[in-house]
Amino acid sequence: MSKITSVEQLQSIYGEPGQASIVKVSDKVTKEYQTFIEASPFVSLATVGPEGLDCSPRGDLPGFVRVFDSKTLMIPDRKGNNRVDSVCNIVRDPRIALLFLIPGSGTTIRVNGEAHLSIEPELLASFAVKGQEPRSVIVVQIKELYFQCARAIVRSKLWDASQHVDSSCLPTAGQILSSMTSGEVDGESYDKEWPERAKKSLW
Repeated sequence: MSKITSVEQLQSIYGEPGQASIVKVSDKVTKEYQTFIEASPFVSLATVGPEGLDCSPRGDLPGFVRVFDSKTLMIPDRKGNNRVDSVCNIVRDPRIALLFLIPGSGTTIRVNGEAHLSIEPELLASFAVKGQEPRSVIVVQIKELYFQCARAIVRSKLWDASQHVDSSCLPTAGQILSSMTSGEVDGESYDKEWPERAKKSLW
């Protein structure tokens, strides 16, 4: 298998970046970029730690990622499965990357920067939903921010409902757990109980 082994070789294949891909980069949140961030109900969160890389989904009410100021974003870390992979990484290595998706829009927003966790009581309270506070808040210091062109969204037909997969064709979480544990986990019960469990712990 042919392998690219140098940046120079890579550049000879791909060529120079277009002007738009350079001038779109900002080191702060502009008015236009803020509009996208505040419309987004979903962001992929990439972190790095001693064990390697991790990327996890974060979804909430649109605008859940707060633009604190032009250089700072804040993300509530709500209830989950307690693996805490991402936040463990942040404590040990501040490097972070975000990818915002906006349903119906082909434009995605990318952020690279550094982060830390805050458990300041007043800050946690400010992110409360239905009386439930996040366990911590991820505070992101922006190094660069830019939009990604719509090609990936267009090619994937991500927002085209006619292309959506029938979930009944996919294995359920319970089926996966049952398979992974050779039947020790009762997958049917897990799937049956999950909606109510999720309802009680959504925030």
